[in-house]
Amino acid sequence: MARLEVPRPATFISLTGFMGVGKSRIGRELARALMLHFIDLDRYIERRTGLSIPDIFRHLGEEAFRRMEKEAVRELLAKDFLVLSLGGGTFVDPESRSLLLARGPVVALWASPETILERATRKPGERPLLQVENPLERIRALLEARTPIYREAHVHVSTDHRKVEGVVEEIVEKLWAYARAKRA
Repeated sequence: MARLEVPRPATFISLTGFMGVGKSRIGRELARALMLHFIDLDRYIERRTGLSIPDIFRHLGEEAFRRMEKEAVRELLAKDFLVLSLGGGTFVDPESRSLLLARGPVVALWASPETILERATRKPGERPLLQVENPLERIRALLEARTPIYREAHVHVSTDHRKVEGVVEEIVEKLWAYARAKRA
């Protein structure tokens, strides 16, 4: 039986960006549009450990979570035909960032701190890093620190006040442009 070759700009794509920018939702739709598998890194870690991300932070600490995250990234880099939605801090780790940038295009999603706060606090208690007195200030401080790192991604797209379909369409266009530029 002949294999059907589907035209795609890449067969391994990572999505990075701050929490609440839409990596999971957009990643799922991007995977569908490109006929790729989809893995949300946080959900992957939760399935492997049997613990929720807030429970991992609460009981084991952020350092343990970051180790699990790093290990999961290394495992998933061996996969193909995949859209991988990273946690907000995954790309901050220099080793993971280097491996991801070498593996395939990394797409950074962006949103304003206000949009992030609105999205990230829809389900109280789900975002351990925002369990502080002033979450908007926490978002601004973390975003300011992480922006130079997120800027290293190959493709950049804003999700502020946009429908998922429009964001996915823009990502696909930019991925094709990235693929053409890489071949040239």
